[in-house]
Amino acid sequence: MNLKWICIISGGMLLISIPSGWPYGFYQLLRIVIFLTSITVAWGFYKSNLTSWMIIFGAVAFLFNSLYPIYPNKQSWVPIDFIGAILFFLAAYSKKHS
Repeated sequence: MNLKWICIISGGMLLISIPSGWPYGFYQLLRIVIFLTSITVAWGFYKSNLTSWMIIFGAVAFLFNSLYPIYPNKQSWVPIDFIGAILFFLAAYSKKHS
């Protein structure tokens, strides 16, 4: 599976996570998937010398990290998830990263 589809799947997961009612396990899986995907995308942008995009996806990885999790309330996660989904969709169709 190439990076384009991984970004699309990650963006889709972020969008479907916006409505409440998912079991806690889904949010744990989401956190792990987005964290790993963000690191992968940031690395691709790093190799392409796109520092701004690398920093953006580094910040996404920080927000969704599993080692030192951040626990804002649900209302705070909604815009984070939505913006994250848009960023992943943009990265999926970027021709600049590896």
